[in-house]
Amino acid sequence: MITLDVSFAGLTLKNPTMLASGMMGETGASLTRVSALGAGAVVTKSIGLEPRYGYPNPTLVELPYGYINAMGLPGPGIELFAEEMQEACHCGVPVIGSLFAAVPDDFIELAGRMKDYGADAVELNLSCPHAKGYGMEIGIDPQAVGKIIREVKGSVDIPLIAKLTPNTHLLVEVAKEAEAAGCDCVAAINTIKAMAISVEARRPLLFNKTGGLSGPAVKPVGLRCVYELAEVLEIPIIGVGGAESGRDVLEYIMAGASAVQIGSGIGRRGLNVFQEICTEMKELMAANDIQSIQEIVGVAHV
Repeated sequence: MITLDVSFAGLTLKNPTMLASGMMGETGASLTRVSALGAGAVVTKSIGLEPRYGYPNPTLVELPYGYINAMGLPGPGIELFAEEMQEACHCGVPVIGSLFAAVPDDFIELAGRMKDYGADAVELNLSCPHAKGYGMEIGIDPQAVGKIIREVKGSVDIPLIAKLTPNTHLLVEVAKEAEAAGCDCVAAINTIKAMAISVEARRPLLFNKTGGLSGPAVKPVGLRCVYELAEVLEIPIIGVGGAESGRDVLEYIMAGASAVQIGSGIGRRGLNVFQEICTEMKELMAANDIQSIQEIVGVAHV
């Protein structure tokens, strides 16, 4: 009998697919809908301490091979998000609160509030490539990442996930520092810094000029990063980046991921993507004599 359930970092999922932060994570209703449509866990949009408007339009460019977005981390702030978490936490799958901040004290407050709201884990967004003062600007510094994780880990007792950026040559060093600081899991990768230009307008298409590239174009980079991290880390890894089929998810798992987040795949395949991926995984597993997800985590390492 083929089974898809996975357990890692104190979380148990009915299947290894997760909703990635930034897609359908704005409200309790949308998180609940995604869980009902087959996701093994859901991650909220990234939430900060205060309300934030984000950037003016245009904030999204659709490409044949994915998307470039520069939203600017808009959101209602942690206080107003309590109402959404009250609904989301009854959705029947683990709910992970994504957080962004600039200093450890703010991350500590956010993590404590998310725990109080019922989050099963928190994911620290240390990797957004287009919000000045947040995300990638912090996440490329191993010492800064270690300090944040050490202090947040000392303040809450739920699993702590660090979402890492590929926009640095220090990815492995950052991940190793996160592990040493007590992080329970890392998620790799966030979007890749990119841009698009309009020939007709003779200017960048995005208001912010640059944004984050997601979708199938980044999957080979995500796979490489997960593979490299699995070579040096003892803690679990969540794969992120361009996965939108059962084959994609199995590739990430064989590279060393314990679970895989789906974001752009929702826009490209629709909300049934989680159910479809699980069906495709089972078909591939049956054809290749694989009985469980756990038996193939990291098998590509030779």
